[in-house]
Amino acid sequence: MNPNPQEIEAKFAVRNLKRVEERLQSLGAACLVPRQLETSLRYDTPQGSLTRSGQVLRLRRFDDIRLTYKGAGTRKDNVLERTEIETSLGSLEAAQSILEHLGYTLRFTYEKYRAIWQWGEAHIMLDEMPFGYFIEIEAPSAEEVRLCARQLGLNPYAALPASYQSLFARIKTWHRLPFEDITFANFENLTVSPTDYQAEFAEDDNP
Repeated sequence: MNPNPQEIEAKFAVRNLKRVEERLQSLGAACLVPRQLETSLRYDTPQGSLTRSGQVLRLRRFDDIRLTYKGAGTRKDNVLERTEIETSLGSLEAAQSILEHLGYTLRFTYEKYRAIWQWGEAHIMLDEMPFGYFIEIEAPSAEEVRLCARQLGLNPYAALPASYQSLFARIKTWHRLPFEDITFANFENLTVSPTDYQAEFAEDDNP
């Protein structure tokens, strides 16, 4: 279980993950988890009460199997702070069965390729979504999130005020997509522009 139940993070859209990776290497950051596929399953009540209240109930398969709860958060300058409680599990299928027996339903699935780096107390996630490239920075404080962003050549105030689910909702509306899941197979023959989900790139060519 995460000993610190508070999540403080910001998300940035970028053109090039390799450039950020090279900056991490130059800073002496450590790669904790090499790039690999992450599959997340979002659960909710049949009435969608968790989503409406800003809460998240998620099962994730990545470097382990993990159950996560996230509370409704607050944003300041697009840095999100909220309660996060998670624990590792032995079986994804058993966890799915437990949630379903408790009355929760699978609302949607989303995939991404992710690598996790650590620099000081900050964790930096390099995410390749089916519709673009993103950086997530988690740190003990909003100030440290912004400091890390600057060190990586990112504009700290270009952080996105939206979750991946919200970005997908914009894409879904723009392209009139019939599917609900954010998977690479669904996006295989679809070209998505950052303007489709109203994202500003965070790279700062003059940090």
